[in-house]
Amino acid sequence: MPFDLNDFPQLDVIAVGAHPDDVEIACGGTLASLKRQGYKVGIIDLTDGEPTPLSPGPEVRLAEAEAAGVALGVDVRVTLELPNRRLFDGFDERVALAKEFRKYRPKVVIGFGDRTPMASPDHWQAMQITDAAIFYSRLTKWDDQFDGLPVHSVSKQLYYKIAFEPITKLDAPGSFVSDISDTLDAKIESIRCYQTQFPPAKDYVFDRVRGAAMYIGAMAGYEAGEIFYTTRAIGTPDMMKLLFADE
Repeated sequence: MPFDLNDFPQLDVIAVGAHPDDVEIACGGTLASLKRQGYKVGIIDLTDGEPTPLSPGPEVRLAEAEAAGVALGVDVRVTLELPNRRLFDGFDERVALAKEFRKYRPKVVIGFGDRTPMASPDHWQAMQITDAAIFYSRLTKWDDQFDGLPVHSVSKQLYYKIAFEPITKLDAPGSFVSDISDTLDAKIESIRCYQTQFPPAKDYVFDRVRGAAMYIGAMAGYEAGEIFYTTRAIGTPDMMKLLFADE
């Protein structure tokens, strides 16, 4: 059935996670900051994260995700019906995500940028799905695969890492730190919404997230920050403007 694009607000930025809470932990502070700057922001979770040990069912996890989105102030949150724990990069998965890009027409897409050793292998699959979906979103002469949705070219792609994973340089040309000094508390609040994932026994996670944000921020002279990696080298026609952008 063809879609009516009037039903879908155009977003400036979409962040993609494998499960609810991935995006909050990785870049929730930046999304909250972007919203405060007036940009339209969305989150796409490829799965509902179920089953999971302490959650009674998908409806609870989805309610947590909705509350977390409210804490960050995001405009749109979408949960795709892909299988948690069995998430694999495949044609149907790529098309499903590319359809969302065609609906919401983001300028920037942010997603996983590396494996997370000793954590869910879904994260690595999510990176590959996101990479492919960005490419599929702009392909012409393929209307039958996309329910007639018009093509959309994503202008910029960024990679994130889960906040408390080791900070190592990825296979990417450049990196930068996003200042979340004013939104670190909103980031922590959004993560706290996932009570099934972070019960009192895991309160140490919030200290780790805060500590990682403060460490990353300090690298760029901020109180707190989140790090992103680019697909292309960062260039500027005005070196002085780039160097003194914060002054």
